[in-house]
Amino acid sequence: MNRNSPLPVPEVTESVPVGTPRPGARLVQTSALERALAAARSALLGVQNEAGYWHFELEADGTIPSEYVLMLRYLGESDPALERKIANYLRSRQAAHGGWPLYHGGDLDISASVKAYYALKLAGDDPQAPHMVRARNAILARGGAARANVFTRIALAMFGQVPWRAVPYIPAEIMLLPRWFPFHLDKVSYWSRTVMVPLFVLCTLKARAVNPGGIGVAELFTTPPDEERHYFAVPAGRAGRLARAFLLLDFCARRIDPLIPKAMRRRALKRAEAWTIERLNGEDGLGGIFPAMVNALEALLLLGHRPDEQCIVTARKALEKLLVVEGERAYCQPCLSPIWDSALAVLALQEEGSPESLAAAEHSLAWIKGEQLLDEPGDWQRKRPHLKGGGWAFQYKNSYYPDLDDTAVIVWGMRRARNGSHYDYSVKRALDWLVGMQSANGGFAAFDVDNTHYRLNQIPFADHGALLDPPTSDVTARVVTVLALADRAEDRAALTRALDYLRAEQEPDGSWFGRWGSNYIYGTWSVLMALAQARVRPDDPMVARAVAWLMSWQNADGGWGESNDSYAQRALERHPVASTSFQTAWALLGLMAAGQARSDAVRRGIEYLQRTQNERGLWSEPAYTAPGFPRVFYLKYHGYSAYFPLWALSAYRNLTRGGGTH
Repeated sequence: MNRNSPLPVPEVTESVPVGTPRPGARLVQTSALERALAAARSALLGVQNEAGYWHFELEADGTIPSEYVLMLRYLGESDPALERKIANYLRSRQAAHGGWPLYHGGDLDISASVKAYYALKLAGDDPQAPHMVRARNAILARGGAARANVFTRIALAMFGQVPWRAVPYIPAEIMLLPRWFPFHLDKVSYWSRTVMVPLFVLCTLKARAVNPGGIGVAELFTTPPDEERHYFAVPAGRAGRLARAFLLLDFCARRIDPLIPKAMRRRALKRAEAWTIERLNGEDGLGGIFPAMVNALEALLLLGHRPDEQCIVTARKALEKLLVVEGERAYCQPCLSPIWDSALAVLALQEEGSPESLAAAEHSLAWIKGEQLLDEPGDWQRKRPHLKGGGWAFQYKNSYYPDLDDTAVIVWGMRRARNGSHYDYSVKRALDWLVGMQSANGGFAAFDVDNTHYRLNQIPFADHGALLDPPTSDVTARVVTVLALADRAEDRAALTRALDYLRAEQEPDGSWFGRWGSNYIYGTWSVLMALAQARVRPDDPMVARAVAWLMSWQNADGGWGESNDSYAQRALERHPVASTSFQTAWALLGLMAAGQARSDAVRRGIEYLQRTQNERGLWSEPAYTAPGFPRVFYLKYHGYSAYFPLWALSAYRNLTRGGGTH
């Protein structure tokens, strides 16, 4: 992920504690700043739920709403009003290149485009309509639907559009493999597990969509699907050799499938069924994520569960809760983000510091406290069986899969609360759990420990390259922040190892990769905040190089912007990318943490936020904010343009006006 050659380290003219204002700098006018703060604060407080939490929309590309339409037709159902609204949404997301991108301004993605085209056709769009012709031509120009990813080809196989040999052989017997086997569920990420287990059922039993009307997309193939012989691309080099080995294994396994004893198959299917039902997660759905929830519903029905059974009714409700319907448009969210939204809103309001903000933050923390997962079972216990729970999930409920990133941010807010002692027990349990989840290299992942079996990303099923959950700089930075903030003697060894990990992960140009936010600006902000809390001085070369990189990335308008293209390019050349409010806020928070509050770069960034604030006190831009999986799936957190700019504006006021932080 290294990109540019290292930038020159800026001269450090003085050594001061992080955040100390420097005299003589030009500052933003106080009255204008206070007006901007008041408007942003009012807007955020105005959307807090009575229970105390915040919940903003979480939007992905056209894939998820397309899959919702496919799900309805797979089940033999039709909801014309909803499908019409989803179709309106999909048509509005079609790009000038004729297809559908993974994020605003992105290139055509063949898989997203195939699913969107199919969904529109199922919803009633005429294949000869101009937008459908443009989409079809764009898809064919890029090799056709046969070049779509594995998940798309599985959906096409279920609709009878490609033969089952177009998808990897993933039998239910995988559930019976021992832990020492090269592939095991414990060796992949939580999201992979929850998606794959019900998918084993669908692929083993070769699920077939009801598909009233028999609508297909044969016109999207350059070669008839039954004649196509190149569904699996093989990369060059060592990765290619490993991929060919997996493909050979796949070929052999298909040949012996008829020899699998029926009793073994029944046992494997039963184990997959029990695994799924155990983790069904009520009306919040398997894993709390749409692909797993859809697969679970379809797999349980295929296994013979009746539509009126409680598990099926509940699974349907979980999917319906993801819908966003606004007038004549509708889309389906990939998941819900109330705990993440609430925790970040709390930090922004604590920084703002007014009585209203602090009261709202305390109200939210009270709600969050009740959502802590203390004694619930979780898949993380497979590697840490003796560790007590203490984390929080990302969604409303997701007890099997607490999230280290959410947990760290929540602890951060609880430690800064005015009534912090009220959360002592929650904080202790959370910190103990976080430290217990440290990976061997000193870093922290989002959900798992030592989930680093990188060779598995070469198997045919994993063409998305996101099968794993390894440690990352941004999650590690969040954990470093709270370990340093708590300053417990028993955590110091873990903190030292985590800091060493961050130092090793810095890019040659001074930035850090952002796994869960777009991208190097997010990663660099995350680490600089952590280093400040850990009392790493601004004149440390690691910090100084990061500051130089952030300043070099500032746009002429004073803001910062970075495209998700940076995930696909290992050597991203500097080119103009439109500034966004959330990336500007990240850069500002990082620079201020590194002692640059009175710099010209920070002042210009603050002025950009003031200038682009809308009449509602918020910020709005089409840019996507984060990856679900880099290069494969991207997200737009609608809340990022609400709480991050407020946080940055508040920190600037506190550091330059002598108010201090709260």
